[in-house]
Amino acid sequence: MLWVKAFHIVFVASWFAGLFYLPRIFVNLAMVDPQSIAERERLLLMARKLLRFSTMIAAVALLLGLWLWLGYGIGRGAGWMHAKLAVVVLAIGYHHACAVLLRRLGAGGNRRSHRWYRWFNEVPVLLLTAAVLLVVLKPF
Repeated sequence: MLWVKAFHIVFVASWFAGLFYLPRIFVNLAMVDPQSIAERERLLLMARKLLRFSTMIAAVALLLGLWLWLGYGIGRGAGWMHAKLAVVVLAIGYHHACAVLLRRLGAGGNRRSHRWYRWFNEVPVLLLTAAVLLVVLKPF
């Protein structure tokens, strides 16, 4: 079980690293001069590759988490686990929102400012903080 838990932590941390950096690329995309096509395309390529890689990492993190929860019974029936699962659902929703935003940015349909993306970039910090506090403190 400790191996599964250790790899779950590694993959969650890696997933969130992608969620921390992807919106930073969006900030840069929102600031690119419309005449700078090469820079825009390079940033879009980076964002697409990061999203694809983060999605694979997220899938492994989620599978390992399910293994811990269903296979080993960690947190089964506990209130903190229900709250943590809600945070996980929000993280998946955020990941999906990043994919939608990337498609819009790629299609040239950006309607957001770089300031909006800077605030959007803070969401995964809050999600990771909530998940870690729930797992470590088990407040209920």
